[in-house]
Amino acid sequence: MTAGADGSKPAIEVITGFCGPTPADNSKPANEVITGVLPEGTLPEQGAKRTTGASEVCRELIELELLRGRNAMGIWQDLVDGHGFTGGYQSVQRLVRKLHGAASAEARVIIETRPGEECQVDYGAGPMLRGADSGKYRRTRLFVLTLGYSRKSVRLLVFRSSAWVWAELHEKAFQRLGSSTRVVASDNLREAVLHADIYDLGLNPLYREVLAHTA
Repeated sequence: MTAGADGSKPAIEVITGFCGPTPADNSKPANEVITGVLPEGTLPEQGAKRTTGASEVCRELIELELLRGRNAMGIWQDLVDGHGFTGGYQSVQRLVRKLHGAASAEARVIIETRPGEECQVDYGAGPMLRGADSGKYRRTRLFVLTLGYSRKSVRLLVFRSSAWVWAELHEKAFQRLGSSTRVVASDNLREAVLHADIYDLGLNPLYREVLAHTA
């Protein structure tokens, strides 16, 4: 928080994330969230009634979260749990409906990782391509490796999969990225996991060797 030059009560300064907690002197927060100090004359009167609800102070941040695909419940929970927001869920929901329409987006989990720490790998359905040998169209499998921090991804197509192909795809993906990550988060594919156990995970030996080699 930064006090104004004329000794006025501090405004909330937001750099990243959600709005911060209420100032120590229990003054009401400004009705506009900016990256810096509010200009003179923009602080609301202490007895003023906000017609748009308590969540209006976080309007710009809520708009940002909506662009990321968050829904009203997820945004409100983050505000309350991590940023000292005291308003009710209905206040956030009304503003979300005003900004985004009556239909709320599906809840999405956001996983935050450090640069180079983690990547996620999985298969998906690829397009139909003509095989070089048979000349007939065949369904392909789409291998996707996505970096957790930047969300940059490498996508490779194969006609078939095996433990050898799965390991080879990892090598090619890491070569294209120029490096590997410390953690590789994989689904329980048979090419990677022989038996899934939270305490004793059984990795395919070939896959284990490839991960150790590229680490």
